[in-house]
Amino acid sequence: MTAPTLEPEPMTVPTSRPAPATPPVITTDGTYAARLTHEGGSWFPERWTLDSPEPYAVPLPGSQPEEPGTEVLPMTDGRVLIHRVIDGRHTFALLYPTGPETGEVPLGAVECGESRLTLLPPSPVGGHAYALAVGAGSTALWLVAGGAFGPEHVAEIPGRCSGGAWLDGEGRMLALDRELGGRVKAVAVDLGRGGEVSPLLQIADESNDRVLLADAESGLLLIRSDAPGHDRIGWGILGGTRPVRFPECLRLPDLAVTPFAIQPGQTLMPEGCAVALRIDGAAGSWLGIWRPADRRLHQLAAPAGWLAGAGWWTREGALRLPYATEAVPCGVAEAEPAPPAAAPAPVAARPVPLQQAPLTGRTGVR
Repeated sequence: MTAPTLEPEPMTVPTSRPAPATPPVITTDGTYAARLTHEGGSWFPERWTLDSPEPYAVPLPGSQPEEPGTEVLPMTDGRVLIHRVIDGRHTFALLYPTGPETGEVPLGAVECGESRLTLLPPSPVGGHAYALAVGAGSTALWLVAGGAFGPEHVAEIPGRCSGGAWLDGEGRMLALDRELGGRVKAVAVDLGRGGEVSPLLQIADESNDRVLLADAESGLLLIRSDAPGHDRIGWGILGGTRPVRFPECLRLPDLAVTPFAIQPGQTLMPEGCAVALRIDGAAGSWLGIWRPADRRLHQLAAPAGWLAGAGWWTREGALRLPYATEAVPCGVAEAEPAPPAAAPAPVAARPVPLQQAPLTGRTGVR
C-alpha cells in the first residue's frame, strides 16, 4: 500500500463523504475499526479491516436503518458490537457479515431507568466490552460483551463517571473521571477486586483532573487539568515520583488540542513516546505530533478525508490515519514523524502496583 504524503504545514481538505457523528473506534491492536455512517439518508454500521495489505470496509446494515448516535465498537474477532436504545432499554448485539446479509447475535439488554449509558473504549481483552450507566449519584459499570450470560453488572461507583482509559494490558485497571463533591478527579478502578476504587490524580485540592490517554507499557499518562489556573494538557508517569508537567507547546490560543493516540512499545521510556493530537480551529482540523522529550509540537496537514480524531501508532513508530473520499472509500494514510532530538534515558521501573502508588498529591507546572 502506498501511503499518502502529509505536508508539513496545517491545511484542511473537505471530505467527499458525509462525516459520521463521531470518529471511528479502533481496536487496541489496530486490526479493525467500526463507525456509524450513512448513505441515502440511512444510517448503518460499517466495519473496517485495517491489518490487510489493502484496508477495506464492509457495511453491516440491519433490517432497518439505525438511529443517529447509535454506538458501535469493533471486536478483535472482526465482529462489531452495537448499542441500541429501544423503548428505554439498552440492547446489545454482535454484527458480522454473512455474504450479502448481516448476521446478528443478541447479547441481552440493560435497564437503567434515566441513567445515561455509553460504551467505554475497547478493552485490551479483545472479546470484552464495557459500558458506564451514569445515574444521579453513582455510576454502574457493566460488562456488556464477553460475559457468560449476557450483560453483567461489575461495580457500582459513587459519583458520576465519564472518560475511560485502560491502565494495563490485561483489562483489569481502568481509569475513570469521577465527579464527586463538585470536583472531577481521575480514579483507578480495579476490576480484579470487584471494582475497588483508588485515587489516581490529585494535582491540587480544588482542581479538576482528568485522564485523557494512558499507555500501559511506558506508563505515560496524558491528562487535562485546571490546576495551572485554566484547562491545560499535561503529562505524568504512572507510579512515577516526578510531578505532572504542562508543556507550553501544547497550549495553542484559540485552538482545541485533543490527544488521540500514544505510540506503544516504549517500555520504561515514556518521554520517548510519540503522541498524536487533533488540532481544531476556525480553519478546520489538522494533526499535531509531540514527544515529552522534545518539548516541541510538530504540526502536519491532515490527509484528505481524514476521519478526524481517529488513528493509531504502529510499534515501529508510524502513525496511521483512516480516511474516506469519493475515490477511496476506505483508506489509511501513514505519517512517520522525525525521531526524537535525543534518545531519552529509561525511567526507573514502577516500584509498586498502581493501586498502592497513585499519582496523588504531586504538583508542578512547566
